[in-house]
Parts: sequence; structure tokens; C-alpha cells
Amino acid sequence: MKKSILLITAITMSMASMAQTKDTTSHWKKGGVGTLNFGQSSFTNWASGGENSLSVGALLSLYSNYKNGKTSWDNTLDLAYGMLQTGVAPLRKNEDKIDFSSKYGRYAFYNHWYYSVLVNFKSQFADGYNYPNDSVVASHFMAPGYLLGSIGMDYKSTNNALSFYISPLTSKTTFVNDQHLADAGAYGVTAAKFDSVNHIYMMVKHGETVLNQFGGYLKFTFKKDIFKNVNFATKLELFSNYLKDPQNIVVNWENIIGMKVNKYLSATISTNMIYDNNVPVPVKRTENGVTVNGTGPRLQFKEVLAIGLSYKF
Repeated sequence: MKKSILLITAITMSMASMAQTKDTTSHWKKGGVGTLNFGQSSFTNWASGGENSLSVGALLSLYSNYKNGKTSWDNTLDLAYGMLQTGVAPLRKNEDKIDFSSKYGRYAFYNHWYYSVLVNFKSQFADGYNYPNDSVVASHFMAPGYLLGSIGMDYKSTNNALSFYISPLTSKTTFVNDQHLADAGAYGVTAAKFDSVNHIYMMVKHGETVLNQFGGYLKFTFKKDIFKNVNFATKLELFSNYLKDPQNIVVNWENIIGMKVNKYLSATISTNMIYDNNVPVPVKRTENGVTVNGTGPRLQFKEVLAIGLSYKF
């Protein structure tokens, strides 16, 4: 719990410090938004039932873009962490995100197309568990971690609100910096090998902690004020591995609607849809009329409604 509180405090302090930074270089455009959200419900003698809950989360989204002549360089950093407690259940995280992207471009043709190189890194801050079982660790920092590097073409609108990046040459590396998870073959890495000795299975080789893939990548981003004080942003990422099951496209689609109440109060609705054939999730199936618990690749979906303090800079 102390570590979680420290994480949220660190993000909040970063928001405050970044808000004081001002750029004086004409070729750079820098800014971002920081939010601190709260949620709470309490029940006393409530006849229809209910469970007390408390949630708190912090989000920091920064950008730093350079444009000079035929050269452009776009950088974004998104950090998020949140905690939730319901009833007598232990404190658990309900949001955890590290997402850094850097894209360098050189003008190509038709006013909007650029030859581009992109680097992206994704991971998380803290441990994740297979709730309600909080003794089984499902993830750590860098377990998984994703590092993507690509060369391609980027279409950018004049106001930088829209970007369509496509790359036929993309390297994607998955890190599983936890040997127990690697031995289980988590997140697509090669699992440990076992051999039978006197009818006893023994490990003969640990699982690999790195998975390298090569394929095609597409990234589409769009951001626009759709009404007064209402902003819509979307980001879609697709990756296909040329060397194995190219038809199993990895999908990551994020949408955010931000509504500004006043200078410091805001509300956001966010969704995140993920499909990755290398990431099995708990599923139930029926075998001979009996329900059996298992795992398998499935579409993952998350929706969050948050109300809290916000500062744009």
C-alpha cells in the first residue's frame, strides 16, 4: 500500500513540476495535462445491499514536438496509476500504464507525407495479480515490457491533429523480466522445458525472458475538440508478425473523451480494447456438460469514468 501511495504522490508531484516549465524555443511546442481523480461510495443500513468503495488515480500526459523546415520530431509520454478498495477486500490497482513514443520525420512529398522512424516503449509500474487471488503475480515492471522500433511513412495533418503512420519494417521485442512468468510462457515467450525422470517431471531448461518479432505496424492518432470544452482523442495500433501467424493481428485501441467543467475540474471517459493472441486470459468453457476454467486469447476491454482535478499546461 505504501508503494502505491508513493507512486501516486510521485506522479502528482511530476504534474506540478511540469506545469511550471515554459518553453521559449520557437521550434518546440510543449505541454500536457495532469489529472487526479477520486471515487467513493458508502452504505449504512442500506436495505437493497451495497459495498463501500474508494478509488484514487493519477494521470500525466505530456507532449514535446519539434518542427523546423522539413524536419519534425514528435514525443509523447503517458503515465497513469490508480488504486481501488471495495468492502473488506485488500487494496488493489485498477490502472497502471507507462507509454512513451518518439517519432522522427523528414518531409517526403505532397505536403503531408514524411519518411519516419518510430520508437515506442510500454510497461507498468507495479505488480499485478490474478484477483481475487492476490498471491498469484500476473505481471511486474518489465514483465511484460514492450519495445518497438520501426521505419515507415507518416501522414500528418497541418495542425498535427491527425497522424497515420504505416511501417512494413517493424521490430517488436517483448520482455518478461520474471523467471517464474517466463517459465510459464507468459506473454508469448517460449516456456520452460520439462523431461520425465522416473515418472517425475523435472525442468531441463528455463523459459526465455525475451520474445523477438518482426512484422508490419500501423498507428493512427486523432484529436479534436468536438464541442465547447469537450475533447475527443483516439489511438489505434495494429501489429502483424510476418514470421508466425501473421493473421493474428495485435490490436490496441484507446479512446478518451475529456470534458472540462472549469479551470481545475474535469470528467473523462476512457476505453481501451486489446487483442493479443500471445496473452491468454481466464475463460470458461463447457466440456461434456461440465463448466471448466481455463485460459485463452480473448478480446480485452476496459472502460473508466473519472471525475477529479485537472490542470492543462
